[in-house]
Amino acid sequence: MLHIYNTLSRLKEPLKTIEPGRVRMYVCGMTVYDFCHLGHARMLVSFDVAQRWLRASGYQVNYVRNITDIDDKIIRRAVQTHRRLGEVTEFYIDAMHADERALEVEPPDHEPRATQHVGGMIEIIKRLEEKALAYQSDDGDVNYAVRAFPGYGKLSGKSLDDLRAGERVAVATAKRDPLDFVLWKSAKADEPPESKWESPYGLGRPGWHIECSAMSRELLGLPLDIHGGGPDLKFPHHENEIAQSEGAFGGQLAQVWMHCGPLMVDADKMSKSLGNFRTIRETISGGAQSPDDAASYPVNLREAQMLRFFIVRNHYRSVQNYTPENLLDAQNALDRLYQTLQNVPPVRVKIDWEQPAAHAFRAAMDDDFNSSGAVAVLFELASEANRTGSAQASGLLRELGSILGLLQSDPAAYLQTSSRYQRGGAAADTLSSESIQALIDARAAAKKERNFARADQLRTQLRDAGIELEDKPGGVTQWRRA
Repeated sequence: MLHIYNTLSRLKEPLKTIEPGRVRMYVCGMTVYDFCHLGHARMLVSFDVAQRWLRASGYQVNYVRNITDIDDKIIRRAVQTHRRLGEVTEFYIDAMHADERALEVEPPDHEPRATQHVGGMIEIIKRLEEKALAYQSDDGDVNYAVRAFPGYGKLSGKSLDDLRAGERVAVATAKRDPLDFVLWKSAKADEPPESKWESPYGLGRPGWHIECSAMSRELLGLPLDIHGGGPDLKFPHHENEIAQSEGAFGGQLAQVWMHCGPLMVDADKMSKSLGNFRTIRETISGGAQSPDDAASYPVNLREAQMLRFFIVRNHYRSVQNYTPENLLDAQNALDRLYQTLQNVPPVRVKIDWEQPAAHAFRAAMDDDFNSSGAVAVLFELASEANRTGSAQASGLLRELGSILGLLQSDPAAYLQTSSRYQRGGAAADTLSSESIQALIDARAAAKKERNFARADQLRTQLRDAGIELEDKPGGVTQWRRA
């Protein structure tokens, strides 16, 4: 049985769905005002692996991942660039989708946009107001009365006293309590017209937290089986969602709360606010010129699959550190798996979950989506295939890899793609595929003429350029970039 670590209970629990065999999963998605960075990649890939395993386990999954397309940051970007809000959000939504395709992240079943659900947000705010959990302040904003909700802090473990003790200075505000958070923002004169909606509280727009409460309920109903997101959403976003949804409708918002771990850079979390982020596209574009120019950009096959593997080989809840050396290590490890598929061509197999390797893979994934343990099984299968020449083992390697979104490309195409993270670095990119094949043909001709000194010289020339050769029976020579 699948067990998942529940952030709410701080325990690993068996998954017990509200409807047998069905999973309703909501994951908080992107605020689309900039390109996605590697921290976003970790969230996208982590929950992609989770939904893949749920489906592979026989569940019918309804996976919703929202888009926040109205927000202070989006308004600022539109004003700075002299574009309409819709132009900004459409561009970055397209860019996000391009990143997802490059990382082989499957699209969610539903991808609602906040601006499509403003009516549902107003309905929840009205219910909260009726229950004395919301009030309109003198500045026109509608705020949530945090102290009126007894369970506030149960997800994050933060008490109201701790939160008050953390306040550094008094902030001028119309809120009754500094801990209260905004549900509806009153329109400002200098904000674009398209950022304003009519409401019982006057012209304005929703706060961030209320968006997800509305979208999750409207598309999935309450309670959710699984609610997930990045590590920085636990507080205040998810804590506030609980206060809103449970305050308005009672019961539970979600049975299981999942949060992936952070991606760190020198002990700091990768984030736009810290300025230490690296975008997905600049990491996997093969060094192409100006990958930020358009939503569609050149994707380097080997680098894109390396980045996905870099994420998947770690447990989703672990702290993961980004360094160029760690990317290189991931590249080398993934290369070894593809070399197995090239050296021992796989046959198509149907997974028998009682088979020892498949059973171990399943046990790992049933243990809180332990993809790290599942990847270890892939390397055991690769060792078996290399040792025995078993096409069945190679086939099972490929089939199990598909559940993690790995190893589905043609091995030769993958291994012959130049990568900035490969051994030999830039040296391995000095020869084109056509030039490499010409040198291989010249080496074959030299061997045929028994000019072995010339053949060795050509092999050395290729090796120095980062190209490895492997002579196969029948005079066939395979090559790969080191």
